Amino acid sequence: MKTATILLILGILAGTVFLVVILVVAYFFGIWLRARFNNAPVSFFELVGMKLRRVDVNQVVNARIKAVQAGLKVSIEELESHYLAGGNVMNVIEAYISASRAGISLDFGRACSIDLAGRDVKDAVQTSVLPKVIECPGGGRKVAAVAKDGIQLLASARVTVRTNIERLIGGATEETIIARVGQGIVTTIGSAESHEEILKSPAKISQVVLDKGLDVGTAYEILSIDISDVDIGVNVGAQLQYDQAQADMRVAQARAEERRAMAVAEEQENRAKVVEMKAELLAAEALVPVAVAEAFRAGRVGI
Repeated sequence: MKTATILLILGILAGTVFLVVILVVAYFFGIWLRARFNNAPVSFFELVGMKLRRVDVNQVVNARIKAVQAGLKVSIEELESHYLAGGNVMNVIEAYISASRAGISLDFGRACSIDLAGRDVKDAVQTSVLPKVIECPGGGRKVAAVAKDGIQLLASARVTVRTNIERLIGGATEETIIARVGQGIVTTIGSAESHEEILKSPAKISQVVLDKGLDVGTAYEILSIDISDVDIGVNVGAQLQYDQAQADMRVAQARAEERRAMAVAEEQENRAKVVEMKAELLAAEALVPVAVAEAFRAGRVGI
């Protein structure tokens, strides 16, 4: 009886294990077969392990198939590790493939590092192959600067850049490029003796700005700077002179008003003194009869 019970339990366990194996095979068979036919084989144990570690099996396997089809060697462990680190596996693989085909030096490990640093590695590789244009300052605005003759110029530029993969991690972004180019435009216009120099040769701005090496420390390499538009603004020198004249006039008016107020105050003070002297005189005149009467009473004066 005991032997029969043990055999029954073992049979149930064996049946359960067999059923689990069948379910696992059925669940992963399509993925396993697709990887096998694309020369990117992956074992059932690896598939089960990824599932237990909550890895997106389809994404990792599809990424490896893409890499193998492109002739690149990337292991399942590397892809799984990048996925668990929070990276975008498919984006990295596509960037890796694009870099390889374009002859750009980019290994899988560096691509993963760039992705985990928060940069779009795929877009970076595409920008390395096909440079992009950055509007400076952008948004339809223009950089305002004043030449030495006091004339304001309004300029805008188009900056052609490509990504520098080596400086992508930790390199400054587009905003820094825009700020530096804007500063270079202001400096160049400000150092011109006349605004006509800039109007005659806008390329002077481009050359001066390029010579400053504005892409140092950024994630980009500046290929060219083209001045797209230059307009004449206000005559800042004349405006400043007018403002100064207005300020001088207001100061002069204030001083004149101060002098007038002082004169009025002095006049009022003199009038007060005259009134005071008259009062003293009247008081003295009033005392004369009193003194005469007193003299009569005292017998000091006789008629």
